[in-house]
Amino acid sequence: MAQDNTPIFDYNSTRNKLILSEYGRNVQNMVKYIVALPTKEERNRYAQVVIDLMGFLNPHLRDVADFKHKLWDHLHIISDYQIDVDAPYPKPTPEAVHLKPKPLRYPHQRIKYKHYGKTIELMIEKAKAIEEPERKKYMIQSIANFMKMAYVQWNKDSVTDESILSDLYAMSGGELKAEEGINLNRVEYRPAPQNNTNNNNRGRSNQNNRGGSGGSGGRTNNNNPRNNNNQNNRNRSSGGGGGTRKY
Repeated sequence: MAQDNTPIFDYNSTRNKLILSEYGRNVQNMVKYIVALPTKEERNRYAQVVIDLMGFLNPHLRDVADFKHKLWDHLHIISDYQIDVDAPYPKPTPEAVHLKPKPLRYPHQRIKYKHYGKTIELMIEKAKAIEEPERKKYMIQSIANFMKMAYVQWNKDSVTDESILSDLYAMSGGELKAEEGINLNRVEYRPAPQNNTNNNNRGRSNQNNRGGSGGSGGRTNNNNPRNNNNQNNRNRSSGGGGGTRKY
C-alpha cells in the first residue's frame, strides 16, 4: 500500500509567510479570498468589512493621524499589492513603502578636550566675539565655571582653578584670559545615592530583637496565671502574712 506523504500536522513553517504579523493569519486569508473574488462590487464590500476588523484588532492605530489611510495601506500590503478595490486613498507602491532613509551624517569634528565637550568650544567662540569688556568678563567666568563642573563630572576628581583657566586660555588661542585672583565655583563629585532601605530595616529589626531578648529575662509576665500562683506561694512560705494561721 502506498504511503501518503501529506504532513499530519500543520506547522507555521509550512505555511505562507505572514506579511503583517500584527493582524494575524486569519486576516491574511481573508484578504487572499477577496483578491480571488470575481467582481469589484464584492471585493469592495468585503474589503470594507476587513478594514473594520483590522481597526478593531489594532485599536492603537486610532491614535495615529488619519488611521483609516494607514489601514487601507496595510490592506494593499497584505494583498501583496494585488487587490483591486475602489479605495478612498491612492494605492501605495512597494518602492514608497520600502523606501530606505538616507544615511545620517555624523560629525567628524575633532575635539581636543573631550571631557569639556563641543559646547564649550562653541561658547568660547561666542565669547571671543564679544566686544564689551564687562560682559566679556562675566562670560569668561561662566565658561570657566562650566568647564570645572564638566571636568569633575567626567574625571571624578578635584581640579584647581589654575588648571581650568590654563585650559581655557589654550582652547581660546590665548584670547580669553581671566582676571587675577578669580575664584571659581566649588564643585565636588558626588556619587549616586545608594538604597539604604534594607540596611535601615535590618538595623531596626536587630534593635527590636535585642530589646525583646534582653528585656524578657528580667520581666515576669503578669498575665500568665502560673506566674501569679508561684508568686502567691512564695509570699505565703516567706511568712508575708505576719504569723501562722490557726484553723
